[in-house]
Amino acid sequence: MIAVREEITPAALQIDAARPHRLGSVVDVFCGVGGLSHGFVLEGFDVRAGIDTDASCRYAYERNNQARFVERSVADLTAATFDKLFAIGRPRVLLGCAPCQPFSTYSQNRSDGKWRLLSEFARLVREMQPDIVSMENVPRLASFDKGRLFEDFITTLKKGGYAVWSNVVDCADYGVPQTRQRLVVLASRVGPIELLPPTHTPDHQPTVRDTIAGLSPIAAGEGDTRDPLHYASRLSNTNLARIRAATPGASWDDWEPSLVAKCHRKHSGRWYRSVYGRMCWDAPAPTITTQCNGFGNGRFGHPDQDRAISLREAALLQTFPPDYEFFDPARRWFVSAVARWIGNAVPVALARAVARSVARALEGYGDA
Repeated sequence: MIAVREEITPAALQIDAARPHRLGSVVDVFCGVGGLSHGFVLEGFDVRAGIDTDASCRYAYERNNQARFVERSVADLTAATFDKLFAIGRPRVLLGCAPCQPFSTYSQNRSDGKWRLLSEFARLVREMQPDIVSMENVPRLASFDKGRLFEDFITTLKKGGYAVWSNVVDCADYGVPQTRQRLVVLASRVGPIELLPPTHTPDHQPTVRDTIAGLSPIAAGEGDTRDPLHYASRLSNTNLARIRAATPGASWDDWEPSLVAKCHRKHSGRWYRSVYGRMCWDAPAPTITTQCNGFGNGRFGHPDQDRAISLREAALLQTFPPDYEFFDPARRWFVSAVARWIGNAVPVALARAVARSVARALEGYGDA
């Protein structure tokens, strides 16, 4: 299929200068279904547009954020593109979360062009010089390619006159019920900037129970008729026997040998204990990934129901609001696609912490 290059015009964006937003004008690059954007929406920012190459994210992004989805590669973007997107007269905030797969522990493939996306994002910053830049990614980005890629990005920001803050953040410290570590970068041309202090202490972090205990019980391969997203993937007879043997927080090495996968019986497979596991009720969940709907892909088993977590439960653990719409109900949708959208998203609670930090940095913007 040939992608049609859409024209970006104020008319197409339905720009209204009277929109009652009190804070900066925001454009989100690599927006996905809008987790990062939605945090800024909830904190009162004027989110103008999200940009991504994955057209399947359009419905969720536009439906929940009342902002335009632009299907475009970052390599094709220029400063002129953003002049048409940002609102006039407000501070410009550029968000970006380049796909993290190239920087994961499973990938060092420099032939994959995706690892260059951060460099393209840096080019945009250099060309357009927004007032605020925020970037989020996996911690390993800082050491990818011996750290050169990340160092080049930070150098670009500093040479552009930005005050820069960066650190690895425990998302549970900001109300995300996951053991999710993320690298956050904040940069400002209007003064100092840093992420606000944690909102949750280690002994008061949100748990799986806090987040999903109120949902109706369902079985593997079934869903809630009132909520299509509260659906759990089917389990084979073997995996059904495995999850019945699984104990929250434990691993498959406690099972009868006949239930242990052949690959895990080998010496090389003994280290992969973070699969075929159940979540614990009274602790944060493991990191929600793009395969979070599969029992064998991590500790994604429900704490006491014999199934993997549902898509709705995954979305709630990513701190999406319960009414966040991920697909057009009038169209066919796929479990694997929704799981990918959810797993790739920036948790909304972390996004809100970033947005509040940006709002603080923008206090007094434009004062004489």
